[in-house]
Amino acid sequence: MRVPLSWLREYVDLPKTETGRDVQAKLVSVGLEVETVEQTGAGLKGPLVVGEVLTIEELEGFKKPIRFCTVDVGTANGTGEPQEIVCGARNFAVGDKVVVVLPGAVLPGDFAIAARKTYGKTSHGMICSTDELGMGDDGTHGIIVLPPEYEPGTDAIELLELVDEVLDIAVTPDRGYCLSMRGVARETAIAYGLPLRDPALLDVPPPNAHGYPVKVSDPIGCGNFTARTVTGLQPEARSPIWMQRRLQKAGMRTVSLAVDITNYVMLELGQPLHAYDRTRVQGPIGVRRAQQGEKLTTLDGAKRVLDAQDLVITDDRGPIGLAGVMGGADTEIADAAEGTGTTEVVIEAAHFDAIAVARTARRHKLSSEASKRFERGVDPQAAAAAAQRTVDLLVLLAGGTAEAGVTEITAPSAPRTIAMPANHPDRVAGVAYGRETVVRRLQQVGCDVYGQDELIVTVPSWRPDLAEPNDLAEEVIRLEGYENLPSTLPTPPSGRGLTDRQRLHRRVGRALAGSGYVEALSYPFIGDAVLDQLGLEKDDARRRTVTLVNPLSDEEPALRTTLLPGLLGALRRNDGRGSHDLALFETGLVFRPTGQETEAVRLPVDRRPTDEEIAGLDAALPRQPRRAAVVLAGAREQAGWWGKGRPANWADSVEAARVIAREAGVEVTVRADRHAPWHPGRCAALYVTVDGVETLFGHAGELHPRVVKELHLPERTCAMEVELDVLEQAVDGALQAPRISTFPVATQDVALVVDSGVPSDAVENALREGAGDLLESLRLFDVFTGEQLGEGKKSLAYALRFRAPDRTLTVEEASAARDTAVALAAERTGAVLRGA
Repeated sequence: MRVPLSWLREYVDLPKTETGRDVQAKLVSVGLEVETVEQTGAGLKGPLVVGEVLTIEELEGFKKPIRFCTVDVGTANGTGEPQEIVCGARNFAVGDKVVVVLPGAVLPGDFAIAARKTYGKTSHGMICSTDELGMGDDGTHGIIVLPPEYEPGTDAIELLELVDEVLDIAVTPDRGYCLSMRGVARETAIAYGLPLRDPALLDVPPPNAHGYPVKVSDPIGCGNFTARTVTGLQPEARSPIWMQRRLQKAGMRTVSLAVDITNYVMLELGQPLHAYDRTRVQGPIGVRRAQQGEKLTTLDGAKRVLDAQDLVITDDRGPIGLAGVMGGADTEIADAAEGTGTTEVVIEAAHFDAIAVARTARRHKLSSEASKRFERGVDPQAAAAAAQRTVDLLVLLAGGTAEAGVTEITAPSAPRTIAMPANHPDRVAGVAYGRETVVRRLQQVGCDVYGQDELIVTVPSWRPDLAEPNDLAEEVIRLEGYENLPSTLPTPPSGRGLTDRQRLHRRVGRALAGSGYVEALSYPFIGDAVLDQLGLEKDDARRRTVTLVNPLSDEEPALRTTLLPGLLGALRRNDGRGSHDLALFETGLVFRPTGQETEAVRLPVDRRPTDEEIAGLDAALPRQPRRAAVVLAGAREQAGWWGKGRPANWADSVEAARVIAREAGVEVTVRADRHAPWHPGRCAALYVTVDGVETLFGHAGELHPRVVKELHLPERTCAMEVELDVLEQAVDGALQAPRISTFPVATQDVALVVDSGVPSDAVENALREGAGDLLESLRLFDVFTGEQLGEGKKSLAYALRFRAPDRTLTVEEASAARDTAVALAAERTGAVLRGA
């Protein structure tokens, strides 16, 4: 809600010295979220005046139309002579009143105005548009044309209210009454301790039998419907400047006088309204649920197929509007600029059910200013006042006549009352407010309070969020100041720290960060589209998802079964913004239903659930393993004076898995695999040993080129995803720190020739086992293929490091260990010493 400070002052007599920042601080102190205070007209300096166009000369020979104008600006230029100005706009004519900025002035954006020669003429100033003055869009995209009654030379800064402050308030769902000047003014009056001039306190005529006929068939969906009629409107009448400027500052575009008035009253009182061209309405107005499949063209020009749960406004032809959301095109107010104008209107001020409006707006993906207010709660007793205010403005500004007929259909209702002990806010806050303070604060928000120790509180109609004693306690606490609440830090129980599982997860995150990866947190929601883009088969387990009942987005209605979509999305966004060398990681839960889940039961709130009830709730949950994933693109090592860099490749993603496994003290076995979304020739399956059995715990490698293309990723993007829960199961006791020997190392190199289809991992495992306890480390440092080896052969060169913890090894001991390792490799893989 955008609140101009000048408009707010109409309802609360704020001190003249109060700035927007001061008001912001006060409103924040009573619980409103004032996000920004915008200074309109900042840096604006006159002279900026009203001018009358005297002559227009069309200049020829230029690529675009150019006009040389003389403009009467009164005595504002110091001479009284017509001002000569060059202008390219064409939406004004001789005799029009326009806004002129003269040399010496400064426009917003530090744009200084001076006389300058252009298009062969000297322009002494400028004829202004709304954009140039920072006023926003007025729908014309051209020069401001003022009503004819303003005299040349009139100060346009004051006339157009260009200098102001606008508070931008983020209204939370429970504070819907603050989507109006009336609501914000009430909070401001409370914050300053000043009286409020309530704009809804109007003399409203009682309903009678002469009003426009209305039939409400669904009193639950529509609890109040007020209809008023105004005739004799002047079609050519336009909204006055003060109304246009308030609408613009509030973020709304001016349309026509009748529509502007309904928008203005909605902003003022919080009651959405709709104006129908009475000549286009056929028969009585009705309110009912739509028939399945009925059609309606709304004001935005969209043809909509209605659902049986939609609440609609009708006439004899059928639906003419979506109740509380948007009107229909068939009864739209006609614009006089189109040759015809509306002279008779029917004003609708109704109260619609919040849930019905919210569901209709979401069903049709049609959010409007009206639906935003109805969803959060509109004062049901404000309809009559809003209709009266609209009628008064139409009569005043459009020369209309209000018909005597008043239609008001109201469903029976009783005031809401809440019983609350007078000391309940004290007990909630831990502060002794006292009965007088409690009663005073509740009365300030509009409640009627009776009783002594036990208070009977009647809730005001504009506060549907007040439903129980705790709501009332919150009102007292926020108005007394959250900052005045005492704070006591809880004392943690001694002797408890992180669990082994938590320590492992933290070590994994630190290890990946230390390896150059940046942590990214993504939303845990996915849709079928991204699973298709990843190339997953129809029977892939990752396609069995948990679907949300109320998803944030219809395109992502399910919980993720893999971390890759979110990470790849983050990589794509960063690459698109110029960061091409990327290494990201994420750890988090995925949701993998087993098909054995039971139906969830609603737990009681009046007592602690039993162990059986909690167990039943757990049984309804899907399996939620914790995973870790990385994605890489661009350079893994940067080039510099130290040498050439290198791009990230599949081996880096495999190494990321090894980094994670080392934090658990677990060895990873790597084997070639085919698994979407990885490249079939560059995909590694990662195994760890759990209870003596090799168990798959993830995959790594380069993504399939089709996946890269579908997701618009950088070429050769690589990824890794592993399941930390499996890694945790592979941990064999506490992680042991390595023993450091002070004796020298003995290094032996071997080059083994094997068939090209033999995995290096199989050769390495055989060497490790055959070398025995003296082997400290083993590293593959060269892979060679060539004609001298023979077709289908490759040479694997390994560096073996031997060390004993208690002595210096002899050459014979190191050679014997090497020979034993080579012998076992020859037995298992057919390896032959190169050159033997």
